Amino acid sequence: MDLLVDEGFDVRAPGELAAGSLVCVGCGYSVVLEVDDDLPTCPACGGTQFRRASLFESRTLDTEAISPASAPPTWLDEVRAQIDLTSRYLAYEEDGEPIVFELPAGWTRIGRSSAADLRLDDVTVSRRHALVVRTPENELRALDDRSLNGLSVNGDKVEWTALTAGDELEIGRYRLYVLGD
Repeated sequence: MDLLVDEGFDVRAPGELAAGSLVCVGCGYSVVLEVDDDLPTCPACGGTQFRRASLFESRTLDTEAISPASAPPTWLDEVRAQIDLTSRYLAYEEDGEPIVFELPAGWTRIGRSSAADLRLDDVTVSRRHALVVRTPENELRALDDRSLNGLSVNGDKVEWTALTAGDELEIGRYRLYVLGD
């Protein structure tokens, strides 16, 4: 396989072992890998070529490269039928199975760190990726916690926003859905 060399940086392909911050050559999506991690296919554009990130370039996701949010998955209807809709939840899919996380009152930390309340163990998720707060009035708000690839709600990149039932949060390769009133 012939690989391009972009801007003087060594380009790598999926399956190769890599560590550190890498950028998709196709769309600019950043991934952070631990030692001996296999390089994934780009979660944003499906690209297969990455280069080492420069300290001098922006380390944010090119949101233009991400396709708009698709229709909600069919498993959401089944999950809604099984939960107490007076509470608030985030639901997502892991290994083909729906996962439902009840949001407690106060702050919920979401990220790859073992200190996160909702841990999403994937290289596309920052250690401290996002925060969701459930207020005493049962309202929800989401905050990007200085993540590498940002937080998107319903396809729009946000820093801080209100959440309502049916909203879709994109955190790395995960799509989380807000459930409940």
